[in-house]
Amino acid sequence: KALGDELVVVINNDNWLKKKKGFVFMPERERKELIAAVASVDRVVLTRHKEGTEDMSVNAELIRIHPYIFANGGDRTKSNIPEVPICEAIGCKMVFNIGKGGKIQSSSWLLSKYAEVKKKKNPRGSKSRV
Repeated sequence: KALGDELVVVINNDNWLKKKKGFVFMPERERKELIAAVASVDRVVLTRHKEGTEDMSVNAELIRIHPYIFANGGDRTKSNIPEVPICEAIGCKMVFNIGKGGKIQSSSWLLSKYAEVKKKKNPRGSKSRV
């Protein structure tokens, strides 16, 4: 919120996650509710990606919202995001490395750690409750 008057967070919908990861770890409704509960967040926008989409960008949302600043955290850079042309076209400044510096957490990492622990506790593949 230090970058502007209103903090709008764009969340990728379940169709986007299914396309990227093959599954949904936490449903979009729950992710949206979680982010909306953060005090500094003014509004949460869910992407409108259709099932089987090829477009993995948030370009449609940037056009719809028309922000002054497009802030990215984690491992995003101007060279690895598809939104650069749209940001340039609408005059939206791009800011990177937002947050605590670099990518510090990821749902993919959490799931990987969970799978490792589960495998160690259950090496033969028999069903167990976790």
